[in-house]
Amino acid sequence: MALVHIPFDTYHDYDAMTGYLHALAKAYPKLCKLTSIAQSFRGREVWMMELTNPDTGPGHEKPGYYIDAQIHAEEHATSATALYAIWYLLTNYGSDAEATRLLDRQVFYVIPRINPDGAEFALKAPYHPWCGNGRFLPGEDRIDGLIPQDINGDGYIVNMRVPDPKGEWKKSPTEPRLMVQREPGEEGGEYYRVYPEGLIRDYDGVHVKIEPGFDGNMNRNFPINWSPQEYGAGQYPFSEPEAMGMGKLILDHPNICGMCAYHTHGGIILRPSMMKMDADMSPRDLALYKDLGAVGTRITGYPTISTYEDFTPDKSKARHGSLKDWVYEEMGIICFSTELWDLERTAGVDKVGYYNLGPRDAATQEKIFNWVLENVGDHGFRDWEAFDHPQLGPVEIGGMVYIWSYRNPPGKLLEEICHNNTIFNLRHAAAAPRIEVDQLTVEALGAGLHKVTAVVSNHGYLPSNLSDVAIQNKVAKPVTISIEMQGASLVMNPGKADLGHLAGRNERRYNWSPWGQQWSAVTKKVEWLVRSEGDGASVTVTAASEKGGTHRQSAALG
Repeated sequence: MALVHIPFDTYHDYDAMTGYLHALAKAYPKLCKLTSIAQSFRGREVWMMELTNPDTGPGHEKPGYYIDAQIHAEEHATSATALYAIWYLLTNYGSDAEATRLLDRQVFYVIPRINPDGAEFALKAPYHPWCGNGRFLPGEDRIDGLIPQDINGDGYIVNMRVPDPKGEWKKSPTEPRLMVQREPGEEGGEYYRVYPEGLIRDYDGVHVKIEPGFDGNMNRNFPINWSPQEYGAGQYPFSEPEAMGMGKLILDHPNICGMCAYHTHGGIILRPSMMKMDADMSPRDLALYKDLGAVGTRITGYPTISTYEDFTPDKSKARHGSLKDWVYEEMGIICFSTELWDLERTAGVDKVGYYNLGPRDAATQEKIFNWVLENVGDHGFRDWEAFDHPQLGPVEIGGMVYIWSYRNPPGKLLEEICHNNTIFNLRHAAAAPRIEVDQLTVEALGAGLHKVTAVVSNHGYLPSNLSDVAIQNKVAKPVTISIEMQGASLVMNPGKADLGHLAGRNERRYNWSPWGQQWSAVTKKVEWLVRSEGDGASVTVTAASEKGGTHRQSAALG
């Protein structure tokens, strides 16, 4: 029975989320520890929950799995899902076999809200489609041009449709509340320009200038392929305290061997690469990602796709400085980004693209519009309202409330999303390399001499090095084995041996073939010659892997 009840059909502000995290830490003090990894610009703590069973060993000796959420302010469903993952593991320990086995064997590091300042602004009216992190308030990050703001005072920041014979938009002939694209060569109708709701700073009376702000898209603030040209990239890599806290957490925990970063665009599971085509990736790493992604697809229903090939509209503008790219391309950690919400598919619309900036045809828009009205109401769509704009003249303000339609699901659908994605994360975590001493035998040779033999294996799906990238970058640490003696001394062979890397079962996807991927060792044997120096002598053998954990066995001599 759950000791802490958390409603997962609603979105929680910072104080409520913090209260739930502290309640969980108090209710399950043995299994979890709550700490802060950073403090935001506005003084809020960035909480991280570490979860494991300490009776089975310290966390740093176990394979680690990392989850983060709400790096983008408007993506509220992500925070709910990460909080659910914490709650699910704790409340199911002892009753659910997988949750129990994972907390016994592994350790989890979960950051349920990376961006507490931005989330607080985006969670409350006026609802702002914004991903900044609080270095500036919404709108303060714009030097000039259109500044998004709630100018009609209804608590929402939506769109303005401005009559203009040069405009590219027109009202849908079947539903005038929807805007559809004017066709090439079309003339003689009533046309509009559509802009974000707001006022225009330094307006020249002609051109409505719109530029991205320079506040905090923190998923461009990581130290790989960083570019100041990226929207929200920050002043330099790790310039934002929240991103710096994430980076330090990851670097301080080299046992992390799996990761998932939550977002909310499109109901998909994103895999590497961020910068190159699949043909340029390691074939073994690509196969590994596809196999793990297929598990996610089966559990969540989301397709698993390449970030660069399938989710980058303009291949000349690949995303720079992202978390997933940093941890995989630099450290070889197997990382996914899951986009949790797909309004179009939920509304019964065929999926024709993964990164949709819109618009779709009139019939498709109307189907989505009807679903939003039925399931979200005026919280998801605002009827157009006439407004006398001080710079543009008569306009109408209204349209989709992006944050509560395309960006986040209604509360009644939230818990199922949380549950399914947590289950995928747990299955990914369970694929970790797992190094164990399978056998430890002692053979008496006479005159106090003994031959000690240890057999070490990888019981996991992933190899102990995780990926080819980790080997290529020389960051993959070998599996080691060492022997300690009590009342005995070592006669032959080093006390510590390097076993190299131990393959996982992912390598053996089909029967052996000389034309297929060749199999590497999953098991290795080590021997020592030991002299007993009296009664009660014993040996302890320790197998250790940075990603696959630490395991010990002891045996008596004689």
